[in-house]
Amino acid sequence: MKFPRPQNLKQISDLINAEFVGQPDFEILGINEIHVVEHGDIVFVDHPKYYDKALESKASVVLINKEVDCPDGKALLISEDPFSDFNKITAHFSPFETSSQPLSKSAKIGKNTIIQPNVFIGNNVKIGDDCIIHSNVSIYDGVEIGNNVQIHAGTVLGADAFYYKNRPTHHDKLLSGGTIRINDNVEIGALCSIDKGVSGVTSIGEGTKIDNQVQVGHDTIIGKKCLIASQTGIAGCVVIEDEVTIWGQVGIASGLTIGKKVIILAQSGISKDLKSNITYFGTPADDIRKKYRELGYISRIPEIIQKLKNL
Repeated sequence: MKFPRPQNLKQISDLINAEFVGQPDFEILGINEIHVVEHGDIVFVDHPKYYDKALESKASVVLINKEVDCPDGKALLISEDPFSDFNKITAHFSPFETSSQPLSKSAKIGKNTIIQPNVFIGNNVKIGDDCIIHSNVSIYDGVEIGNNVQIHAGTVLGADAFYYKNRPTHHDKLLSGGTIRINDNVEIGALCSIDKGVSGVTSIGEGTKIDNQVQVGHDTIIGKKCLIASQTGIAGCVVIEDEVTIWGQVGIASGLTIGKKVIILAQSGISKDLKSNITYFGTPADDIRKKYRELGYISRIPEIIQKLKNL
């Protein structure tokens, strides 16, 4: 998430009431999570296990809960609770805006685009040319949709990320300040849910087709010309490369990469990265040739037990 205009270290320090290490006029351009952080961004870290990863990342400023040696060319913000202070920054630069009508006055709708009854389109939404948005679709603030996109009834674009910190007394929500980008020639089925990024962009690539009742988590990147069948659940921060086919009821864990032209057969569970150009099946999923051999061996267990009894 980029700020509307550059800030400096002193300004952000004052905003969250934190000490800082670095020059007061050190320029800051935005905030981001570790997996999408860029030069000029703030990243937060609140566990020693991830200190080095944050300090060695592309981030220019590290919001951290312990004073450590500051790497060259970076700055630090020292906070008792980086998670909460990250939320303060998000809420300040990306505050929730109420809507007073189903189609926001700030939304931009392209030529020949059809908006069916009972659609909600939030603030600063951009929709390209020749699209069809079917009834009861909800499009949250800031979502960008390309040309020739069709979105079927009941789909929700832009709900918050499912991202919580477990406190002793409650679950503390990380605010979502990111957005969604749907590229050209995409079709999204009925009753799908696509969450916006926490600080980045959830993206659906050109020509991808998504069936009904599919969940796409925050900051996930889906490539071009993918096919995703019904009841698939994709967690946050997943990268699905081009021309991947995912059949029904597949579950994909967070932070994984699915290589190009992978095929995942129905009801598979994905718990690790998948290499390109292979068909996978099972839970945990594996190369279908290996998986079918294993199933063949398992089916022979009763026969083997009977032979052992007859010895």
